[in-house]
Amino acid sequence: MNIKVKTYGAVVLAMIFWSFSFIWFKVANKTFHPITIVFIRLLFSVILLTTYLVITKNFMKIRKGDRKLFLMLALFEPFFYFLGESFGLTYVSATVCSVLISTIPVFATIGVWLIFKEKLRVINYAGIVISFIGVLVFILNKDGSISFNIKGLGLLILAVLSAVGYNLTLSRLIRAYSPVFIVNVQNVIGAVLFLPLFLILDFNHFITTPFTFNMFIPIIELAVFASCCAFILFAYSVRNMGISKANVFSNCIPVFTALFSFILMGDKLTVQNIIGMAIVIAGLFMSQMDGRNKSIDEALALTGKTA
Repeated sequence: MNIKVKTYGAVVLAMIFWSFSFIWFKVANKTFHPITIVFIRLLFSVILLTTYLVITKNFMKIRKGDRKLFLMLALFEPFFYFLGESFGLTYVSATVCSVLISTIPVFATIGVWLIFKEKLRVINYAGIVISFIGVLVFILNKDGSISFNIKGLGLLILAVLSAVGYNLTLSRLIRAYSPVFIVNVQNVIGAVLFLPLFLILDFNHFITTPFTFNMFIPIIELAVFASCCAFILFAYSVRNMGISKANVFSNCIPVFTALFSFILMGDKLTVQNIIGMAIVIAGLFMSQMDGRNKSIDEALALTGKTA
């Protein structure tokens, strides 16, 4: 098969898997609490990614000076990111969540600009403004009131801000370590951080829930397809088409999520929602056009996708 076809097939399939992650979580949440879903997902992910690293012999030694950075990385994502996204998903639809999460590159670009004094092109600034306008169109009613759950929006904002912190930290590690290794390490630390919360908040509910294999299917799908396969496919596409071109495809995630949510879960979209989504995606394309250095661009591409 032509390498170009394989590359584009890989990146599209990765986006589909990440789009489904919001839906799989909503399904799993009907049985399990958010902390349980995240903890089990991380465990499965660690087992699969560790196996992959053993088979490919891609384990790396962490330099002493980078240990604090890896801890910070895991605190931002998956810990705070998943707390915000998972609990946010209990209050809003999968489509709403995917649209808000898709603004992460916009906020990350702002963070790069403020912290690293990275100069952007005019079109990047215009894209940032347009994306914010799109979000407002998506969530505001005609009378100016917000049509979605405030608590859910607040939690998703926490996820977005955590992803920005993750992006800024990751930009210091991405050149020295392979992407799969970074994700595995942060997920190991993340699982350790989530363990006390699981034992204190969710363990009693978990052990008193009548178990069937079907209950675990959406969590397994999250771990296998969203946390592992999608990431490996994305890394493959980045290697063959470059980080900037591959990252553009992530703007399709809200569209795929909306489509699959409509087909599988009966979620409804108004004309205003569709217009708002289109504006957000247009702004995302504009905000990510060439204007950053490679390490920042690589870090930004991984943000919000790695766990």
